[in-house]
Amino acid sequence: MAQTDTQPAKAFLSKLKGFVSNNNQWQGFVEALDYEIEMQRTKLEQSVDPIEMYQAQGAIHALRKLKYLRDQVNVE
Repeated sequence: MAQTDTQPAKAFLSKLKGFVSNNNQWQGFVEALDYEIEMQRTKLEQSVDPIEMYQAQGAIHALRKLKYLRDQVNVE
């Protein structure tokens, strides 16, 4: 089952090579991610509701995962 899960991933990763190879676009994307991470970090620090805290943690995790997209694409 794990093999079928990775096959679609490989299909879309190859389509992203142009985006991650363009350094200007990639740097702009990373800057946008950093900004969003900082916004979520602020939300996390100011939250008193556990649900909001978990949501902010999840958002930060997802945004950080996107920062490593270039590495994933270049490995494939």
